[in-house]
Amino acid sequence: MASAVTPPPQAVTARGRRRTGATPRRLPYLLIAPAGLLMLGFIAYPVLSVFYYSLQHYNPTKPWRNGFAGLDNFTRIFTDDPRFWGTLTFSLKWVVVEVTLQLLFGLALALIVNQTFVGRALGRALVFSPWAVSGVLTSAIWVLLYNSQTGISRYLADMGLGTYGTSWLSDTSTVFPAAIIADLWRGVPFFAILILADLQSVPKDLYEAAEVDGAGRIRQFLHITLPHIRDAIVLSTLLRAVWEFNNVDLLYTLTGGGPAGETTTLPLYIAHTSVDAHNFGYASALTTVAFVILLFCSMVYLRLSKFGGDGK
Repeated sequence: MASAVTPPPQAVTARGRRRTGATPRRLPYLLIAPAGLLMLGFIAYPVLSVFYYSLQHYNPTKPWRNGFAGLDNFTRIFTDDPRFWGTLTFSLKWVVVEVTLQLLFGLALALIVNQTFVGRALGRALVFSPWAVSGVLTSAIWVLLYNSQTGISRYLADMGLGTYGTSWLSDTSTVFPAAIIADLWRGVPFFAILILADLQSVPKDLYEAAEVDGAGRIRQFLHITLPHIRDAIVLSTLLRAVWEFNNVDLLYTLTGGGPAGETTTLPLYIAHTSVDAHNFGYASALTTVAFVILLFCSMVYLRLSKFGGDGK
């Protein structure tokens, strides 16, 4: 019998090196594969489903009308739906007012709690605590505060500063500032947390050198503090703008979009169209339009703000 041919030791060693070298390169991808598949299932699939149904007439209560719609839903949005433009305008107004006020108050709070004073830890806990409260619970708290029988208006009427039975959430002249104040209570801590985290990284030597050069508090803020926290402000503003644009829980619980549709945002209109009217095809088209608007505005904002650059 012919003896088996034994491969030279060099060939065995080379094959072993190839096997052991391939495994470490593939290991990171194998480890993140489960999370990637979950993200694909829970994020990509719903998004693609929305795009698909935006091209369909889909209403479970009227199955005989279901079918391919093409661009009919989008044509209706831009040419035959006045509520779309009204809700979009209010959404932009809501985002601009809320994000601006939250940024200003959050920046002020971050600068205050960044100072050294007695009880600073307790002060920080009180400032940040509203952010830990859920949106629905926040709405429930402010519904009770705005209650015409037992809320703030009752105590103001007792002091002669108003009339009994005043409901700020049902009056078109007061519902917007009332909703703004309720959302400020929860949104301001978000800015304060992110900005404070960035303030901790500003070198103290810069402030000492500025004081030696005779720079006051305002000049120190403009030339030292603000440049160092610029990226934190840009990122927090963008995130909060997206969240405020998609805000549904607070306004839905506080006002339901009323009175007379005065506080109906585009996402709230989408929720009413899908959940109440069961018109999922048209609601998907509205969602697609909202997605494109947010994507475009985010890209323009990041481009103009030069996020991650040197700010020059």
